[in-house]
Amino acid sequence: MDEGSLSSSLSKKPTLIIFDVEGVLIPKNRFFFLIGRALGFSQLLKVFFYGFLYEIGLIPLKITLKRLFSNLCGMKKETLMQIAAQLPLMAGARLVFDRLKAQGCTIALITAGLPTIVVKSIADKLGADYAFGFEAGLEGDVLTGEIWGDVIERNGKLLVLRRFVNDERLTSSDWVVIADDRNNASIFLREALKIGYNPDFVLRIRADHVITGSISKILAVVNGEQKHRDKPSKNEVFREMIHASGFFVPIVAFIAGTLTIAVLIILVLSIYMASEYLRIRGKRLPLINFITRNAASQSELHQLVLAPVYFALGILITLVVFPFPANSAAIAIFALGDSVASLFGGYISGTPLPYNKGKSLEGSEFGFFFAFLVGSVFVSPLTALAGAAFAMFIEYLPLPVNDNLVIPLSTGLILTFLVR
Repeated sequence: MDEGSLSSSLSKKPTLIIFDVEGVLIPKNRFFFLIGRALGFSQLLKVFFYGFLYEIGLIPLKITLKRLFSNLCGMKKETLMQIAAQLPLMAGARLVFDRLKAQGCTIALITAGLPTIVVKSIADKLGADYAFGFEAGLEGDVLTGEIWGDVIERNGKLLVLRRFVNDERLTSSDWVVIADDRNNASIFLREALKIGYNPDFVLRIRADHVITGSISKILAVVNGEQKHRDKPSKNEVFREMIHASGFFVPIVAFIAGTLTIAVLIILVLSIYMASEYLRIRGKRLPLINFITRNAASQSELHQLVLAPVYFALGILITLVVFPFPANSAAIAIFALGDSVASLFGGYISGTPLPYNKGKSLEGSEFGFFFAFLVGSVFVSPLTALAGAAFAMFIEYLPLPVNDNLVIPLSTGLILTFLVR
C-alpha cells in the first residue's frame, strides 16, 4: 500500500476489525499446551514435537492440527471447554474491545488453530460479534478426534471472510486485520489496513504497521492517530541491559577459558528452561522467575519466553565455533549494538524501515555506532566497521530465524574471514 492509499484508508473509521486469536488475543500455542498437559507428559511431548515441525516449515498447519487433535478422541466436550476456560487473555485485550465496540466497530475473530466452539467462548468473553475456527467432530458430547473446515485449508481464512463480508456488504477497504504469523498472509489484502502484532517475518513485510508490546497500541493505528513512540518501559530497559551484558562474555571467556564459560552458559540455560516450564505450570523458581517477570513483556508472560534461549544459544555457538578475536567481536557487536538499536528505536519517533516496520532508521544508526565502538575493542577499527555494518544489515532483514541466533553467527562468520 502506497502512502496515498494508506492515508486514504485512515481518513475514515473502519467498519470491520478482524483479529487473529492465537498470539494476539491469547498466548500462542497455549491451548494445545494445556491439552497436552491434561492428557499426560507423553502427549505434551507430542505437542512440542509437532509444533516445532510446523514452526520450522516441515509440515503444514492442517496436518499438524489433525495429528494433535486425533489424541482428543474420547475426550468429553465439557472437558475441552474447561481447558478453554483456562486460556488467559492478553493484557489490555478487554480494553481494546470495549473501545472498538464503543466506536461502533464490528469485530470478528478468526483462527485456524482453535475449534469454533473454543473461539466462540473467547468471543463471548471479549464481546466480539463473530467467531470462526475449524469444526471438531462430536458423537453426542464426546470428541471423535476428527477436524475439518475451510480455515485449515490453504487460503481458507480468506475464503471464510469473503463469504462473511459479502453477506455484510463490506469491501476489503473497510477491514482492519490484526495478526501475528504467516498463516494470515491471505487476509492481508492490499486495500485493507494491515497491522502486524509481534509479527513473524512474512507479516513484517506485508503489514502497514508493526506493533510490539501492549495490544492497546492498535487503537491509535485503527483510529488514524499520529504515530508517536513512548519512553522504553522498565521491563524493556531491564531486558536490554541483560542483552547488553553479553558484551562481557568474551572478556570473561578470555580470562577463565572458553570451555568454562560454555559450560556455565549451558548450566544457566538449563536452569532457565526448567524455570520456564515450572512458571507455565503456575510454579516458581525464585531468582529466575524474578528476572523473567522484570524483563519479559506482558504478552510474553502468558507463554514460554524463548528469547533468552535464542540469545544464549547465539552467544554460545558463536563463542565455540569461531576463533578469537572474531568470536569476541561478533558477540560484542551483537550484544550492545542490538540492545542500543532497540532502546533508541523505541524512544525516538523515527522513520520505519521499508521491509521491517517494527524497526527504525534512527535506532539502526545508533546501534551501528555503538556496535562499531565495542567491536573495535577486539578487532581493528576498519574490521569493526565492516562487522557492525553487516550486523545492522542482518538486524534490518525480516528473517524467518530468530535474530538472536542469526546476527551473532553470521557476524562471526564474516569477521572470521576478515581477520585472517
